[in-house]
Amino acid sequence: MTELDRCKNVGCVLAREGPSLELLNRTMGVSCRSVQELSLMFAISQTLEKSFDLTDIVKPVLRRLQDMIGLERGTIAILNRETGAFMLSEAVGLPRGVRSNDYLGLIRPQLQETVKKGNPVIVPRFASWLREQGTEPELLEALNIAPQAGLMSVPLKFENEAIGTLSIERPHDPEVGWEADLRILSMIASIIAQAARVRQQAAERIQSLREENDRLQKEIAHSFRPRNMIGNSSLMQSVYYHIEQVATSVTSVLIRGESGTGKELVAKALHEKSPRKKQPFVKFNCAALPDSIIESELFGHEKGAFTGALAMRKGRFELAHGGTIFLDEIGDISISTQIKLLRVLQEREFERVGSQKTQKVDVRIIAATSRDLEAMMEEGTFREDLYYRLNVFPIYMPPLRERTCDILMLADHFIDKYTARAGGKPVRISSAAIDLLMSYHWPGNVRELENCVERAVLLSKGQSIKAHHLPPTLQKKNAAERRESESSTLEDAIQAVEREMIVDTLKETGSNMAEAARRLGLTERKMGLRVKKYGIDLKRYAK
Repeated sequence: MTELDRCKNVGCVLAREGPSLELLNRTMGVSCRSVQELSLMFAISQTLEKSFDLTDIVKPVLRRLQDMIGLERGTIAILNRETGAFMLSEAVGLPRGVRSNDYLGLIRPQLQETVKKGNPVIVPRFASWLREQGTEPELLEALNIAPQAGLMSVPLKFENEAIGTLSIERPHDPEVGWEADLRILSMIASIIAQAARVRQQAAERIQSLREENDRLQKEIAHSFRPRNMIGNSSLMQSVYYHIEQVATSVTSVLIRGESGTGKELVAKALHEKSPRKKQPFVKFNCAALPDSIIESELFGHEKGAFTGALAMRKGRFELAHGGTIFLDEIGDISISTQIKLLRVLQEREFERVGSQKTQKVDVRIIAATSRDLEAMMEEGTFREDLYYRLNVFPIYMPPLRERTCDILMLADHFIDKYTARAGGKPVRISSAAIDLLMSYHWPGNVRELENCVERAVLLSKGQSIKAHHLPPTLQKKNAAERRESESSTLEDAIQAVEREMIVDTLKETGSNMAEAARRLGLTERKMGLRVKKYGIDLKRYAK
């Protein structure tokens, strides 16, 4: 039986049972290369259909080639159209210890030539060529390239554009020649190129969308962040987003949060981002005055309305006409005032104390409280109808302990603020002081942090802020720390301060021992002894 007859018989079997290398081996004793190639092409096509991710299909394709033509090593590399570099490369047949990137570096000149010319490139004596290029002997020994082995590289072409390469390394077979391998490689490259282009375009599109999403997220974060507020934590991003959402409306806003979190800053940001920003922004703290005076302050009074009312006076609502009124600590007003305030919210009208004339007012109401209004409603000290009128759009200001990642940003802001106010140069904060700031629970929130930094700036006298410049409240140890330091002595405390000062000076001088010694009033010998004593790593602070 001739080779052609055997191929026809195999073709009949393939028509019934589908292409398979194992089936070919069972059907005939001698391999029919044409049918093997047909089977290989079919198998590769099936592989390409299994996944949209190129990284999932490259190695299976190379392994099928390895099984068919006995290649030693094979690579598929895809170009990045923007940079011209190979953005994806996979290899099979590499010995242990040799990375695909190392092998790609060896054959990169041939791959680049293949892409540039758009035609196959053959290096018949690959090992000799590598030695001529000055390849490291250790790498050559690890690869163990046969003397007669050659490298073949064909372009992955799509519409006359080379988008990558398919290359194999195999011993030369005189009976088959390079032409047969180039033919099958070119056919496979054509199939892979079409699949690769579709995936390449999708990958580029996805990457473009990701970059656009990142850009928009940064733009949104920047635009949502009011100029008078500081913090990049996710909780603060939520606050900025809510401010942006409600700022342009006339909806009543209730700002919730502990004392010192910056509720007034939110109210100011709402006003500045609203169409009313050129109109008055009137602030009133409901907890600052007794009940007998609050009503007069809010709604005004007529002359002679009570003892001491020597003239008519406009209240805060009239002063805020056309703009915004901010009622801080709204939970502290009395029930009688709550009733009158409810009327203003509903009807936008009121009467001055001692007058029966109704005053109309166009004002937006923003309220804030640190109290638990829900508990107060249950106790009967806060009206439900007023609560629901105020709580149309609540904004929660998180306490500082819940956004610790913002502490250093806030501290730097306050340092710049108070050093500029004092007319001094900008100062830095030591690592020990940072540790104290980050470990403290901040019951007074941002207001307490600002006070601590202001004190530290004054005590530091233009130098770096050390741990001992911070208030004693920050330096109190918890129970575990106290137990740990019960056996500490005065000498231990002195050494801790000494080490902190040495580390801070080395940071400032970029590990310049001579300069650090001069600043600390030490000789270079003493400085070296102390660095060795405390185990300070100079490389860590080198500039």
